[in-house]
Amino acid sequence: MSVDLQTVKRVAHLARIAVSEEDADRMTGELNAILGFVEQLNEVDVSGVEPMTSVTPMEMKKRRDVVTDGGKAGDIVANAPATEENFFLVPKVVE
Repeated sequence: MSVDLQTVKRVAHLARIAVSEEDADRMTGELNAILGFVEQLNEVDVSGVEPMTSVTPMEMKKRRDVVTDGGKAGDIVANAPATEENFFLVPKVVE
């Protein structure tokens, strides 16, 4: 896959980025170099390679999947000017 000048200008327009003609020419070459590198990465055989979360082997921390109320209602309303039974109280507005 390669990028041409028209594609660079279109992407710049969609991203709302002002790109001069000189910059668009330079970016065309840079984007083609990046895409060429990505194509090289696609040639690497990664079958049988497990996905990693870190460069050092480690187990993923897991938690039980349970539904709770969070136990944080009191903390959440602690700084509110007025509360009742862990609900925020707000003045009634009638216009």
